Amino acid sequence: MLKKIIPEIQSLGICSESSKGDRKGGAGPSEGRTILINGIPVMAPINSPGSSDSPFSMIKNTNGEYSLFKKKNEISRVTLVPEPDFYNYKTEDGILFKKIALLHGKDCLATTVLQKCVNWGSKNQCKFCGIELSLEKGATIIKKTPQQLALVALAGKKSGIIKHVVLTTGSGNPAGSEIKYLAACAEAIKEATGLPLHAQFAPPSDPSQIMTLKSAGVDTVGIHIESFDFKILSQVAPAKACLGLKQYTAAWDESVKLFGPNQVSSFLIAGLGETPESLIKGSRYLARRGVYPFLIPLRRIPGSLLNGSRPPSSDIMIKIYKQISEIIKENNMSSKKNKAGCVRCGACSAITLFN
Repeated sequence: MLKKIIPEIQSLGICSESSKGDRKGGAGPSEGRTILINGIPVMAPINSPGSSDSPFSMIKNTNGEYSLFKKKNEISRVTLVPEPDFYNYKTEDGILFKKIALLHGKDCLATTVLQKCVNWGSKNQCKFCGIELSLEKGATIIKKTPQQLALVALAGKKSGIIKHVVLTTGSGNPAGSEIKYLAACAEAIKEATGLPLHAQFAPPSDPSQIMTLKSAGVDTVGIHIESFDFKILSQVAPAKACLGLKQYTAAWDESVKLFGPNQVSSFLIAGLGETPESLIKGSRYLARRGVYPFLIPLRRIPGSLLNGSRPPSSDIMIKIYKQISEIIKENNMSSKKNKAGCVRCGACSAITLFN
């Protein structure tokens, strides 16, 4: 049942009576709320365009429990992942922990260490991204220091909730120049908590820079190409397309040498205009190199340049998930082997259900 329901939810969203705790804007899949279905975390689009017309709804009963309905039929009891208490803690200078890092899924602490991107507002801006929207809304701060992040991560660990950490950032100029700051943040968190760490960055022209992250205690990395159809990529993410497949491949190969197979991942976004065949071919290219292809349906973020686009239907997503899952298995990989990050969390994709 879950292999059908979860892709449907991720494509259609949920019409919900409650939006408290929803994530709005940001660098990754947002405009939603994490729910647990049979203990499995699902980042469900709730504030995305079209979710108000979804056949799925979430209704709270008199006992305070939630049920998921499709039209008038109850599908399952669900649990809303609550906001953790440490969100309301503050730094010495009065910054709420919630503005520094957020709970993703059921046990992952995620943060965009630099909430600015060199491509934002330019012709090179990624059209699916909303990295600076949350900054404009005052929901976060522009730069999180290593000390702030260590403080929040330690609080999250002590709460018993946080089990691993994701660090991402806006792209610098040149690509990969953000690695040095990511490493400083990772080192502080690792020293304070010992938690498994995942870092996401653009592929640098010199892949040897990635060693800086390994030395800082990072356990897994994400280098996201989004699409292997470079005609599509040049339209929706021109800065990524300009780097070229050769630069991405060199970064993936170096990362697999440093972190090992299954500990390197790349997002592939379904719904940018590519064909299923392109996604499958790209996944095979990644998996053969030891890189986990993390397929996600397009998330429509109000304020982004792809706000009006639609993700593929769940039927299409399920077919692609099945084929990519077989590729993952053929290359002896599994989400269960991943130490930290989006692949381990799994809330934004259903690919982890299939392998």
